[in-house]
Amino acid sequence: MDSPLQFARANVQRIVAAELPRSVRAKALAELIRSLRSYRWVGIYEVGTESVSAIAWSGPDAPAYPVFPISSGLTSAAIAERKAIIVGDVRTDPRYLTALGNTRSEMIVPVLDPGENRVIGTIDIESEFANAFSEEHAAECEEFARLALPLWTLPSSPE
Repeated sequence: MDSPLQFARANVQRIVAAELPRSVRAKALAELIRSLRSYRWVGIYEVGTESVSAIAWSGPDAPAYPVFPISSGLTSAAIAERKAIIVGDVRTDPRYLTALGNTRSEMIVPVLDPGENRVIGTIDIESEFANAFSEEHAAECEEFARLALPLWTLPSSPE
């Protein structure tokens, strides 16, 4: 029998290969990741040269900052370090850019363009509980980012 993680891997590939508008596929990806571990909120973002923009999200509310400067928030650290950033209590991290008022922990996973070794997107996961994320969670989401790479690199279907 397939594990939930194997199921999720197969579904990430199915989602990104679907002939649907990019925003619809990104929303499905966010919902899949959110449901895997009952995360409270998941956002899928595009990283441009100067700003980061929400493509889609799954959770109780829209992000407070659907577009923000590339130099802001924990996202800027994930972009600069090209690795997942986990903050156990965002109230103690001055880099935190408030997205939802009761967020206590956050994980930002960069999506890397393998040809250019630059960050082209992020997966942002938030929890209302402190210390909600582990290195295991980060490794899973880094794998999802690799599997979902075509969402950022291939031409998208018309919206």
